Amino acid sequence: MGDPNNISPAGEGRFSHKKLERNVSLLGFFALIAVAIGGIVEIAPLFWIKSTVEKVDGMRPYTPLELAGRNIYMREGCYTCHSQMIRPFRDEVERYGHYSLAAESMYDHPFQWGSKRTGPDLARVGGRYSDEWHVQHLVDPQSVVPESIMPPYAFLAERDLKAGDMKNDLTALSRVGVPYTKEAIAAANDDLQAQADPSIDGSEVAARYPKAQIRDFDGNPNRLTEMDALVAYLQMLGTLVDVDKAQPQQVAASADSAKGDK
Repeated sequence: MGDPNNISPAGEGRFSHKKLERNVSLLGFFALIAVAIGGIVEIAPLFWIKSTVEKVDGMRPYTPLELAGRNIYMREGCYTCHSQMIRPFRDEVERYGHYSLAAESMYDHPFQWGSKRTGPDLARVGGRYSDEWHVQHLVDPQSVVPESIMPPYAFLAERDLKAGDMKNDLTALSRVGVPYTKEAIAAANDDLQAQADPSIDGSEVAARYPKAQIRDFDGNPNRLTEMDALVAYLQMLGTLVDVDKAQPQQVAASADSAKGDK
């Protein structure tokens, strides 16, 4: 039998570990070092890459009217029942459309990704229904979807859109990387009006924001309402990117980035 007083190297290791666990200050110090190393490994590479999301053709910032509609969407808590993230699962793709691409949310602050759904996902709802359908659905959801538990939002059609100075919204977003030009910021309030008012020339809006839908959205061309803004936002969702072309484009861009890193 071996000498019990003779501690093996393995025993010394166990003894040292016990000593470390019983010393709160020492354990905290080494834990801090471990977390710091992990943090550096995760964060440091971000300083050497331009973006974690590869751009795809078609993506653009929101028009001022779409942005005002998005603000209403968040104000009314629509995101608590509707996600904007179609996952690459067969049942979701068959029901909602092509799965969501990261680039489609690159200008969202905050983004609307998630999997909590009381109502359907809205990532590709744009163009699926008419403006009239959206207005009626928001006014009286059960009149078009009898089993719906969505509350009515008829008041949106009665409220004039008071979006404030949209220059401030565009300026704030430009500071976090959304590529609004100085010209777009300066024209923000005019563009907001022009997109939904048939009596105003919307050609400049169309030039600044490709695929912008320019028309009266709520069925009342004499007023610019919150309904106009929200429907404009909903009708844009999922319509900017040709997803069938964007997927190989993203793969090619990722390969080019990898070559550049080398």
